[in-house]
Amino acid sequence: MRNDAYEALMAHARETAALEQVSGRLGWDQETTMPRGAAEQRGEEMAAMEGVLHARRTDPRLADWLAAVEPADAVASAQLAKIARAHARAVKVPARLAQEIARVTSLSQGIWAEARSRDDVAAFLPTLAEVIRLKREEGAALAAGGDVYDAMVDDYEPGMTGADIARMFGELRPRLVALREKVLGAAHQPKPLDGAFGADAQIRLSRDLATAFGYDWSRGRLDIAVHPFSSGSGNDVRITTRVVESEPFNCFYSTIHETGHACYEQNVDPDYLLTPIGQGASMGVHESQSRIYENQLGRSQAFTSWLYTQMLERFGAFGIGDARAFFAAVNRVQPGFIRTEADEVHYNLHVMLRFDLERALMLGDLAVGDLEAAWNDRFKADFGVAVERPSQGMLQDVHWSIGLFGYFPTYSLGNLYAGCLHKALRADLPDLDAQMAAGDLSAATGWLREKVQRHGSLMAPAEVISQACGFAPSAGPLLDYLEAKFGAIYGV
Repeated sequence: MRNDAYEALMAHARETAALEQVSGRLGWDQETTMPRGAAEQRGEEMAAMEGVLHARRTDPRLADWLAAVEPADAVASAQLAKIARAHARAVKVPARLAQEIARVTSLSQGIWAEARSRDDVAAFLPTLAEVIRLKREEGAALAAGGDVYDAMVDDYEPGMTGADIARMFGELRPRLVALREKVLGAAHQPKPLDGAFGADAQIRLSRDLATAFGYDWSRGRLDIAVHPFSSGSGNDVRITTRVVESEPFNCFYSTIHETGHACYEQNVDPDYLLTPIGQGASMGVHESQSRIYENQLGRSQAFTSWLYTQMLERFGAFGIGDARAFFAAVNRVQPGFIRTEADEVHYNLHVMLRFDLERALMLGDLAVGDLEAAWNDRFKADFGVAVERPSQGMLQDVHWSIGLFGYFPTYSLGNLYAGCLHKALRADLPDLDAQMAAGDLSAATGWLREKVQRHGSLMAPAEVISQACGFAPSAGPLLDYLEAKFGAIYGV
């Protein structure tokens, strides 16, 4: 009976996972190739799919199967824990609400993209207010009398709370601000990249970068999106990037970042395919992969020396005379407006701003109509420059339009985890720089595959990092890395 129950439970879970992948593919299509006129219909399609998925996640048989099963090993135990957690959360949310969130956020994404292109906050605010109303209702149902924002964070980083995140930022902020002040006040300031870099050539080099970082093209593809993202798991994992001819680093490092996400999904143990543990352990762990690919590896002096030669071959001379100056240009510190283009020193300050604002929105401490002013005031206080237009400010990110409240802090948690992983990786791979200078990342990506990616969600997030590193995650390794790297570049 126990074996029969487990097999029935896993068969149900696999079919649910397959349908979730279909739903994800609808989302990928919406952001890449869907005709604009299909937006309203796609909203209905997404709502219908969510209705089917919600019914499966709340199926009464799940509780019966779970009660009848005793796990035979660690893998079965992890599978059951994931199923039980998903079921417990799903039954708290009415089907009507789940479907309405799916419908509204599908429509909202297109409205946001149009408003962003026209810098028209007023066109987006009514839709954003509706998304927030629905997400508050969902959060209240999940929290069951507890903190609404904590319930949202728990969707992306199980066990994490708003208070935990606030403590993390309290540890990060002082040293980040002190480093920023030293760097911006340094006598030597790197020369920025200047010129035009053809879109087709950027895409060709982006494809080569994804290949260098281990992306399996037989199970993936690269497309263009307003906001770069990756989508899917297992044998169909797709990435996107964006192209601005005057800003090739945006394209290249967006691609590397999304490749980090995609490789995590492609490298999960194939035995876990379409099962509850067949995806990344959490968004924080996911971001640790995208951030270490992008920053500690992709922006390293060793790898940028190889990238410099690639750019010279493909674009000709572009005004930067040697690999060391190129390394400094790649890592140039400036208080820019856009989070996805932010340097490593400023990046977490961008996330802190969003965390405080979205937490206030969800807890009712900030009105939607006051969000733009609150954003602009906070940005001026944190970065010392005034937001010039909404696409530089509250309209720049897709996340709130699609209801991803509680997601932003996982970017910084991922940075923290990446700092720990990089420290351990360097200890294990003393010859890494010589390999990366030749464009060979296989040792580094192989280390990450074995230590982190292949496990999927077999372990809890912090356990994944602790086991990979041999020590508990903390902010120290990230801050030490940043101070050493930028201290050397800027001579401070």
